[in-house]
Amino acid sequence: MSFFLFLLVSWQKLEYFSSMNDEIKIESTVLIKEKIKEPGFYRVLLLNDDITTMDFVISILIEVFHKNYKEAEIIMLTVHTQGSGLVGTYTYDIAATRCKKVEMLAQENGFPLKCIMEKE
Repeated sequence: MSFFLFLLVSWQKLEYFSSMNDEIKIESTVLIKEKIKEPGFYRVLLLNDDITTMDFVISILIEVFHKNYKEAEIIMLTVHTQGSGLVGTYTYDIAATRCKKVEMLAQENGFPLKCIMEKE
């Protein structure tokens, strides 16, 4: 019952604010439109080097990017033969976090593996 009372009070507040002059109403609409924004997507790529082992790259793809073994193997071979390979496309926060984790794990294990992000 209190939920319906809350809705009634909220509706009354909305009615009060919407009855105010049009200038304020337009400004609030513009503010709402500015807040809603689609997140940008970033391509995450691994770069080949002569030191990082293929097994380590596969383990990174499985652990950090949640790829299955077959997907990880295909991406690793692409990186090895073409110099870089697309791991996936993610929002900025996820891409940045995963790239940072890759480089941290690589450094801890003595590998120079690099992970980069490119805006789509």
